Amino acid sequence: MVVVSNRVPVVKGQEAEFAARFSKRAGLVERHPGFIRLEILRPESITLRGQQMGGSDYHVVLTYWERKEDFIAWTESEDFRTAHSQQPPREMFAGPSVFEMHEIIQSAGKPVGS
Repeated sequence: MVVVSNRVPVVKGQEAEFAARFSKRAGLVERHPGFIRLEILRPESITLRGQQMGGSDYHVVLTYWERKEDFIAWTESEDFRTAHSQQPPREMFAGPSVFEMHEIIQSAGKPVGS
């Protein structure tokens, strides 16, 4: 399984609009072979042991795929072009996004039903 992350630097004050764009998305990726799930992460900060931590300037878009080839096929699809056709204004971003792909080599979690 692979996880694709797109770290998006959102300008301060544009966070709500950025989140709203995802709430209105077409939902096209869900029907593609090999797609597992999508997560949109908003940065949060916390004080731990008297020190401010977290609070990144990046929102993170994660998609999980059965195989790398499934993600590649999505990016080459008409649905991908449609899903990305309504580009947000440049003023929403504080810089370029950072693309990363990782293979999951270990995963842990609570058993279902716990």
